[in-house]
Amino acid sequence: MKFGEKLKNVRREKGYTQKDIYTILKVSPNCYASWEQGRTQPDIENIRRLCLIFKVSADYLLGFEDEFGQKDYSDEFSYSDGTHKIIHKQKK
Repeated sequence: MKFGEKLKNVRREKGYTQKDIYTILKVSPNCYASWEQGRTQPDIENIRRLCLIFKVSADYLLGFEDEFGQKDYSDEFSYSDGTHKIIHKQKK
């Protein structure tokens, strides 16, 4: 699940509205909505604050941990900055 979807689901599960969260965080409504829509992502400080509000770990919010605390690093990804190349492939 992508970050924005996870954020939206956690917010709803915990009984908050978007207005509740953007008011607590002191960010604009458009800023918060863009996080849930996946257009942008919060900085690390706002991720930390979201975790405190929702009482979840950053790993859970970022999709590395399920609701039972089980870690999942199986997604495939690759990254290259022109100098360094990192490739992680899921084991089958």
